[in-house]
Amino acid sequence: MIGIGDEGKVSLLPMYEMWIDKSEVLIGGKRQLSFFPEYSGEKIVIENGLSSLVERLQSETRNVVILASGDPLFYGLGSYLSSKIDLDIYPYLSSVQLAFARMKERWQDAYFTSVHGRSIKGLAQRIDGKEKIAILTDTENSPNKIAQYLLSFGMIEFQAFVGENLGSEQERCRWFSLEEMCDTQFSPLNVVILKKTGENPRWSIGIDDEEFFQRKPDKGLITKKEIRTLSISALRLKEDSIVWDIGTCTGSVAIEAAKIAREGQIFAIEKNEGDLENCKQNLAKFRVDATILHGKAPEGLGTFPDPDAVFIGGTAGGMGDILDICCSRLKDGGRIVLNAVTIENLAEAMTAFKERGLHTNITLAQISRSKPILNLTRFDGLNPIYIIEAWRQEGESGC
Repeated sequence: MIGIGDEGKVSLLPMYEMWIDKSEVLIGGKRQLSFFPEYSGEKIVIENGLSSLVERLQSETRNVVILASGDPLFYGLGSYLSSKIDLDIYPYLSSVQLAFARMKERWQDAYFTSVHGRSIKGLAQRIDGKEKIAILTDTENSPNKIAQYLLSFGMIEFQAFVGENLGSEQERCRWFSLEEMCDTQFSPLNVVILKKTGENPRWSIGIDDEEFFQRKPDKGLITKKEIRTLSISALRLKEDSIVWDIGTCTGSVAIEAAKIAREGQIFAIEKNEGDLENCKQNLAKFRVDATILHGKAPEGLGTFPDPDAVFIGGTAGGMGDILDICCSRLKDGGRIVLNAVTIENLAEAMTAFKERGLHTNITLAQISRSKPILNLTRFDGLNPIYIIEAWRQEGESGC
């Protein structure tokens, strides 16, 4: 496999060009193959999935060269193909490497991500607070759409560098504000570098309750900061965890979970339309791009991918049906955390977990907060909360 630049043959070492001339089969995208109009062997265009190509290459006995754009091991097909067939890889400069060269900036400290052929979902929490971000784009997730997306989360601290057709005669490199990038047209072949030039808001674990948009005048329908912190800890999240938040209300748990599981995915469901609106406002404020569903669990949970962690902050009945789905879909090593306010709900949850073969641990959290009274201080008690952790030992069968 040989990496090639947008300038075509001139980007190749003479040795690579000789290997291509001597090969019997040349494989690549239409653009890469167009650089070799006089090639005498068989040309195969890479289209759609790679599984059929792998099957063909596994039985191929002829001398084959595969052309790939830039560095095939940087968000390219080199990694996948080399895991399936015996392959020697000779990279060219990646588009990101060229972009940083045009910027005259070091790039070992940058964060790299791709929305090329991938969903932009979750980009907000992945890049929030990063100083320098390189993004591979495509025609759907263009610089314009990326700018609109970032502005929807208030990420105005970034300036953008866009390199188009890097390495070719049509190369063009420009700096933009996000507002300018929204209204500019770009070549389909581009890479976006974001550089933080302003300050961004920062939140530590245990965001104050008052920071969240909440239902008015009936404030209080929120998992309180102290309980939220304990519950998040009990979920044992990893950076790439897939999290369900059932009965998300203000979205406070989903938001704090996303700050830990930045490379994962957050899915939440809420039956109350007013709370859902507050949740959406909170997600935008705290720069979390979660999938939010308006509905009453367990309806809709079937559309979510299998979770590593499930938080159940409240149910409007149907706990058994909800737990049937949660514990049957929970990945190995995953956790379910359920918050119960009443002893009746505690008893129901414990019975339900036991019936489904899950191990449990309960923490009774009785929290008091200081409150001034004249020139003195007293304590106000919050409602006691039962925090129930449930899990299945590795190798145990599901429910």
